[in-house]
Amino acid sequence: ALVHTTLGPKAIIPPLVIASAPYIARMVESSLKEVDSGVIEAAKSMGSNSFQIIFKVLLPEARPSLYVGAAICMTSILSYSAMAGFVGGGGLGAIALNYGYYRYQTDMMLIAVVVLVVIVQLVQEFWMRLAKYSDKRGKLN
Repeated sequence: ALVHTTLGPKAIIPPLVIASAPYIARMVESSLKEVDSGVIEAAKSMGSNSFQIIFKVLLPEARPSLYVGAAICMTSILSYSAMAGFVGGGGLGAIALNYGYYRYQTDMMLIAVVVLVVIVQLVQEFWMRLAKYSDKRGKLN
C-alpha cells in the first residue's frame, strides 16, 4: 500500500531504506564519536552554540570518517539491491538470476557479476579518495 505495487524496483525501495537506515545511523554515530572532545570543549569555551558546534566543528572534523562510512554503506546497499533482484526487485541481481541461472547462460551471469564488482570498486574508490583528500590530519594518507 505504501508504493502501490508488490513487485519491481518501486516495491523494493522501502525495504532497502528500512534495512540500511540503522546501519547508516551507526556509521554516522561512530564517525561523530571519533572527534576529539578537546576540539568540542574549545568551541564551547569560545562561546559556540550547539548549532555552531555541530556544523562548524563536529561535521568538518568527522568528514573523512563520514566519507569512509559512506563507502561502506554504499557497498552494502549495492549488495542489498543485488539481492533484491532475487525477490522481484529487478536490476542486475534479477538479470544474473533470470538469464544466468534459470536459462543456464553462464556468460550473462558472469557479466552481471563482473558489472556489480566494477560498480562496487568504483563507488569504494570514489569515497575513499574523497576521504583521503578531505583529511587534514593526515591519517588516511
